Amino acid sequence: MCNICTACSTNKKLNKYTATSFDYFDTASIITGYATSQAEFDVIANEILSQLAEYHKLYTIYHRFDGIENLCTINELVDGKHRTVKVDRKIVDMLKYAKEMYTLTNGKLNVAMGGVLSLWHSYRTIGRDDPSEAALPPMDKLREAAKHTDISNLIIDEENLTVTITDPLMKLDVGAIAKGYATEQIALWLEKQNTNGFVLNIGGNVRTIGVKPNGEKWTVGVENSDGTDYLAYLNLSGESVVTSGSYQRYYIVDGEKYHHIIHPATLMPAQGYVSVSVICKNSGLGDALSTALFC
Repeated sequence: MCNICTACSTNKKLNKYTATSFDYFDTASIITGYATSQAEFDVIANEILSQLAEYHKLYTIYHRFDGIENLCTINELVDGKHRTVKVDRKIVDMLKYAKEMYTLTNGKLNVAMGGVLSLWHSYRTIGRDDPSEAALPPMDKLREAAKHTDISNLIIDEENLTVTITDPLMKLDVGAIAKGYATEQIALWLEKQNTNGFVLNIGGNVRTIGVKPNGEKWTVGVENSDGTDYLAYLNLSGESVVTSGSYQRYYIVDGEKYHHIIHPATLMPAQGYVSVSVICKNSGLGDALSTALFC
């Protein structure tokens, strides 16, 4: 990798390459970068995808993997309660950051809302698979789930790398932060390798690493909600832009659209905005703030 990064900084002719995957975080991952050859680019892109696969397996709440303790196993109950789980440091660091974002956003970003969000996820899935069965989650069930969203019940032991949920009815859902956090960690790794001239677009979490070989910044478009054009074009170098929107993940009940960004106070889809984009250095911060500001 060091040899590749050295080559990328020389005067050799650099060409633009792209790699795409649909395997991680339930979204499209697009890697764009400059290298002297396809083979050189593939080495870097494959390492990025390998790291993305690791973060995906650790942060998913929907799947278990042999030999891995992840967010899914942390959420599981054994004899009616959560167990203390020994986890990878990548989980500890992300959950610690999520707690910091909870404080920063006055609770608008709360990874302890898994019970509420899982209800919405179930009803949204049913409604999208069979529109004739589309319905809203009953408010009494949402309110009951909301009683179990106190993030202080998430206990993180940094020294021993363990995580415990002390409320047996509480679940974690890191969908509003995990993807951006993982994107940022991979970008920081690339920067430490002195890799320049790359862009990571992980499901709309766009993080630029350096500039193009000619010194120009990257041009990143902010998509219009109707898909017809772009609202703005941004020039970025080593920065990220993250968008939270109501126009892609939704379902329809009695002619009304209900999207996936749930306000922690109303327990309903947040109102007032179609999309919110945040430009900052840290993609994890952008991910958290775009959701919080939407609310």
